[in-house]
Amino acid sequence: LSPAGSPARSTASVPRRSRRRKSVAIAYEAGHGDGAGQGTPEPQRPRWEPRDWRQQLERIREMRRNRDAPVDEMGVDKCYDTSAPPQVMRYQVLLSLMLSSQTKDQVTSAAMLRLRQHGLTVDSVLQMDDATLGQIIYPVGFWRNKVKYIKQTTAILKQKYGGDIPGTVEELVQLPGVGPKMAHLAMNIAWNTVSGIAVDTHVHRITNRLKWVKKETKHPEETRVALEDWLPRDLWREINWLLVGFGQQTCLPVNPPCSECLNQDICPAAKRR
Repeated sequence: LSPAGSPARSTASVPRRSRRRKSVAIAYEAGHGDGAGQGTPEPQRPRWEPRDWRQQLERIREMRRNRDAPVDEMGVDKCYDTSAPPQVMRYQVLLSLMLSSQTKDQVTSAAMLRLRQHGLTVDSVLQMDDATLGQIIYPVGFWRNKVKYIKQTTAILKQKYGGDIPGTVEELVQLPGVGPKMAHLAMNIAWNTVSGIAVDTHVHRITNRLKWVKKETKHPEETRVALEDWLPRDLWREINWLLVGFGQQTCLPVNPPCSECLNQDICPAAKRR
C-alpha cells in the first residue's frame, strides 16, 4: 500500500519487531584440522533468495504501472474521511479493514461510504443498534459476525484506548475480528509504521506460485513469516498493494491469463502454450 495519505504518524506507537527467522550457523566438526575450538568464526549459511525474484518484481511493477486495479481506486486506504481528526481517521481505517475481510473492495468502499454518511465515530457506532449497523454494512461478507465484532471492538477502544486504536500489532490482534493481516495494514495506513508484511489471499497465492517461499505454505500467516525471512524490509510496505492489484487483474485465482503476464517465461506456475 502506498504511504501517501496516511492519517497520522504515531508519537507513541512502538513498531513491532518482526519475528524473522535467524540463519542457523553451520558448526565445524572437531578433529578435521578446521580450527574448531580455536576461536575460528563459524561460517554463516548463505541467505536464501528465490530465483529470479528481482526480475519478477520489476515486471510486476511494470504491469501495475497504471494503478487501475480495484485496490487502487477503492482500497482501504481510500475509505476513510481525510478531513476527520486523526483519531477518527484511524478508527475508520480499522473498521474498513474489518469490513474488507472476504469482501470485494467495491463492496467495502460502498459500505464505508454509507457508514460515514451516518457519522462514523466510536460514539456513533456505540449508539447504533445492531439491526441498523447490519443494514448499513450489508452485503459485506459475514456481515452478521462483523456487526458483533465491530460493536465489541468499538467498546474496547472506548474503554481501554480512549477512542483511539492500539499502536502495536500485539494489541490490535487482541481485538475481536482483527487478524494479523489487518493489524499490519492498520499499522501501515493508520500509524504510518511498517510492522510486517500484510498477507491476504492474493499475496499468499501469488508468492506460492512464484515460489517466493522455500516450501509451499498453507496459510497466509505462514506465508508472512516465510517472506519476512528474506524479503528486504524496504519492500514490505509496497508488496501488499503491488501483489493485491496484480492478483485482481492478472494472476487470478482460477484460470489466470498467463499469456498476458510479463513473467510468463520465468514464473514456475505459468501455463505456457
